[in-house]
Amino acid sequence: FLFSEVMADNEILEDVLEIILGHPVPLKNKAQAEKELRRTPQNKSVYFDVYGEDIRDVAYDMEVQQKNTKDLPKRTRYYNGMIDLNMLHPGEDYSQLKDAYVIMIMPFDLFGEGKYKYTFHMSCDEIPGLKLHDGATRIFLNTRGTDEEEVSEELIQLLRYFEQTTEENAVGSHSRKIEKLQKRVEEIKKNEEVGIRYMNAFEEKMWERREGEMIGEKRGRQEIARKMVEKNLDFMLIKEMTGLTEQELNALKKRN
Repeated sequence: FLFSEVMADNEILEDVLEIILGHPVPLKNKAQAEKELRRTPQNKSVYFDVYGEDIRDVAYDMEVQQKNTKDLPKRTRYYNGMIDLNMLHPGEDYSQLKDAYVIMIMPFDLFGEGKYKYTFHMSCDEIPGLKLHDGATRIFLNTRGTDEEEVSEELIQLLRYFEQTTEENAVGSHSRKIEKLQKRVEEIKKNEEVGIRYMNAFEEKMWERREGEMIGEKRGRQEIARKMVEKNLDFMLIKEMTGLTEQELNALKKRN
């Protein structure tokens, strides 16, 4: 929540993107925190921690990921796809697709190579060095890297600051951008309105989690009922054991 609040400040996001990418990134519109994208009601929605577009119409999604959920490469692929799906209007040519960056910041080394920064583009297996140039870039940042080659000292200091967000680390970075970032963090922590938004967001997440647990529990009961139906067990026994309604059990019977 704090990351999203801080990065929704355009000046801060521009500074951080410049440190990561190595060139200025002047944003076009105000960055959006917790931006939701969904193609249809049936599709899985995504919430981007921070989303922005620059004056060249390049799109940037920046995420923080605390745990290695073992699905991060495919998750970033899905995020990239959702960005693409929301770019073109009917009748527009594919050449109008904007370049897009998905940047994930993590306190672990997803690839185990000691790098602070792993950058991926589509390339050809048969011809080394041949790039597809489809405009999609995925970057995984490791706050606990050890290999200082090919990255700037300022990026290393930024990742250390993300690992431990303290005034001491900000001052010790000798980076004007990181010190400005720390100042913004302090301002937000003191803001009562932000505190209320945090509590509301926390409560909403808790309800989402409870709802997800309830859906998972119901699916589990449906699976048990399906197996009981397959074994031709007594209808009333299945209803009593699983707590499903007669309508739900009849629907299971029809599918079997």
